[in-house]
Amino acid sequence: MEDKRMEETKGGFDFLKEWGEGLTRWTERWVPDALVIVIILSLITYVLALIWGFKPEVGIGTRAFESIKAWGNGFWVLLEFAMQMCLIMMTGYILACTPVVRKLMDGISRWPNTEKPWQAVVVMALFSMVMAWLNWGLSLIGSAMLALFIVRRNPKVDYRLLVAAAYLGLGCTWHAGLSGSAPLLVATPDNFLIKAKLVDSVIPVSKTIFSGFNIILTLLILAVVTILMALMHPKPGKTFVVSPELMDKLKLYQAPPKPARWESPSDWMNWWPGFNIIVAAGILIWVVWHFATKGPQLTLNVVNFAMLGLGILFHWRPWSFLKAAEDSGKAVWGIVIQFPFYAGIFGLFRFTLLSVAFTKGFVAISTAHTFPLFIYWYGGLLNYLIPSGGGEWAVVAPYIVPAAKQLGVGMGTTVVTYAWADMMTDMIQPFWAIAMLAVAKLNFRDIMGFLLMVFFVYFIVTSLAFLFFIPNW
Repeated sequence: MEDKRMEETKGGFDFLKEWGEGLTRWTERWVPDALVIVIILSLITYVLALIWGFKPEVGIGTRAFESIKAWGNGFWVLLEFAMQMCLIMMTGYILACTPVVRKLMDGISRWPNTEKPWQAVVVMALFSMVMAWLNWGLSLIGSAMLALFIVRRNPKVDYRLLVAAAYLGLGCTWHAGLSGSAPLLVATPDNFLIKAKLVDSVIPVSKTIFSGFNIILTLLILAVVTILMALMHPKPGKTFVVSPELMDKLKLYQAPPKPARWESPSDWMNWWPGFNIIVAAGILIWVVWHFATKGPQLTLNVVNFAMLGLGILFHWRPWSFLKAAEDSGKAVWGIVIQFPFYAGIFGLFRFTLLSVAFTKGFVAISTAHTFPLFIYWYGGLLNYLIPSGGGEWAVVAPYIVPAAKQLGVGMGTTVVTYAWADMMTDMIQPFWAIAMLAVAKLNFRDIMGFLLMVFFVYFIVTSLAFLFFIPNW
């Protein structure tokens, strides 16, 4: 009888939950940690370099040794880029933990009608995707925190769907926005692509982030995905609501309280807001000077500097800022360790003829019209194995960029296509959800079914866009 009642209460989208759980189980069983994946990819690339990375007359022994040299020569070329990625994550996390942002999220959590739980999902989805467009690090942690504010005021909302909505920014908008790794990298002077002579000069954000195609597609995805999330909210009898026991476990980040009295001059200095104000003022002056003299030149360094200034200012006191920075450090260890291995793969492509072989392959199967779609699908598939926008870009740029040049595809088109490809499978890849789910106290399988439906719709809409509507610029 109990089984029969359970069958009767199944929602219309429960089959997606079953598919999601199946994909999550497969991922947990067969897909190892991201570090293991990049080591495996390094070995595969090494073997490919042995096969296609040299002229026919070069012997196998020389190939093996020269490939090791290429891997080692590339291993440290992305240190600056890795640091920039760490700072995007850390500054977004730090800013999300400030009292100002907490107060903002508390205010936003009051917007939905508590009797219409789908409104809570709509607010959560829009916040996640808009914040991710501004800064993906801010969205990742800020959205998790907003979900906790919302669920406390909206106990009737489906908690699984709400947390799935909080993850949408990482899968739908981040790489099209102001902290997108590839668009900001190619806009940064003297980046590693220029040093490798893959591109001749910077590619301004006017041709990538602020291009008409990118902005229109972003707005379309915002509308379509938000409507879809609202439609997926289960009926009251089938809603997964937060139990009192789970509610007690949902804790928000709290800045350390200011001591009632100072034990020493060092304590006073650690808590004196004047240091934060001085640094924030200096950063503000520099940012204003930058845009006043150089126009809308947006780079990784400019974004990180501005975010750092906001984090320092909004935390108000040095000790509060430092404790948030310490907490954020737990989220960036993967970038620190893995990026040198991505750089090693870059070296195998850059310092052998392997990139030439891959370039010829893409040119052979593509035309200027179909190239964006093929790159979109290829990049999305590879992203499931390399869940890092910057890391994957370092791997694919050595052959995608030359292929685009040979086919007559513009660099703006190529970078935007890659950026959207890198997002495509993020929503069904658990890697970046770890920090968010740790705050939300859920497993990835709990939200996978909803994300699968979003993935299907997103994939169709974006594939059509890259086949029929993307211009060549």
